[in-house]
Amino acid sequence: MNNFWKNKKVFLTGHTGFKGSWLSLWLQALGAKVTGYALLPSTNPNMFDRASIEDGMISIIGDIRDINHLSNAIRGSNPEIVIHMAAQSLVRYSYQNPAETYATNVMGTVNILEAVRSLKKVRAFINVTSDKCYENKEWLWGYREVDSLGGHDPYSSSKACSELITNAYRESFFSINNFEEHKNAIASARAGNVLGGGDWSNDRLVPDFIRSITNKKLIDIRNPNAMRPWQHVLEPLKGYLLLAENLYNHGPKYAEAWNFGPNNFDVKSVNEILELLIFHWEEAVGVNLKKDPSNLHEAFLLKLDSSKARAKLNWQSKWDINESIKRTCEWYKAHLKNQDMRAYSLKEILDYERL
Repeated sequence: MNNFWKNKKVFLTGHTGFKGSWLSLWLQALGAKVTGYALLPSTNPNMFDRASIEDGMISIIGDIRDINHLSNAIRGSNPEIVIHMAAQSLVRYSYQNPAETYATNVMGTVNILEAVRSLKKVRAFINVTSDKCYENKEWLWGYREVDSLGGHDPYSSSKACSELITNAYRESFFSINNFEEHKNAIASARAGNVLGGGDWSNDRLVPDFIRSITNKKLIDIRNPNAMRPWQHVLEPLKGYLLLAENLYNHGPKYAEAWNFGPNNFDVKSVNEILELLIFHWEEAVGVNLKKDPSNLHEAFLLKLDSSKARAKLNWQSKWDINESIKRTCEWYKAHLKNQDMRAYSLKEILDYERL
């Protein structure tokens, strides 16, 4: 993989976000020439600044809803590979701001695909959506890529829409039947709940835990028994890298939807994750079981079936949930000690790749 990414031109939307920052750093380590396009980081502190992500790439601050600015940016970077990660990514925020969520997650997808459609050099496009794009029936088994899309809340349904848009563009403009004409293979990627160092978003368990510990305050827990497919942030990112490489090299064979979720034994309740965080931080935190007065719907159980990625991409989870939370706590502790977080994060990536 190192040889593949050397000097590849990559256009990455959402590079200032949590996942986008980690992927930007990984691509830099692999020798890619990365251009990022995103809004300014939404929190302070944030991974993008703390790990000096901008040092090894071209960073363009812009809104994916601005198709003219986006098109000019991507045209100027002349990429071979495009990875679309920019999104409004919070479920509860989507209830408060549904129009913004749909404008970003739906029309943002249209805009990036329109921009890509105007280019001739792009060979691989990945739209990163979410495990929440599925019509969640609270099944005990994992959702496969062929299962129905849906979404109860604005965020989830916007991600389902983004998937449908990707498929429509693939069928209409990037069909495998005339691949030799356009040479561009497009796919979508769906991952579970990610955790890792560098996330300070609101309404997420790990950042809420870190804030509670450092500020000596109770942590608010709304749904302690909710089951989620937890995984370290590097796990799905590895999947995206493998998928992009195969799209570039083999085209139509990989131009479809892909799941990148954890193993079944890493599907844990919120309460179980909190207990692991307390164990590895070696400090207790008080819990406030908080009933949501707005009574917003939240799914209780969600699993992904990643059999296809394991079989066809040779992708698999490397760090179980215990190791993932251990490393997450160590990252934040290093940050609190004012260590060089770019160097620390690069070592984290190297540790992962060595497995």
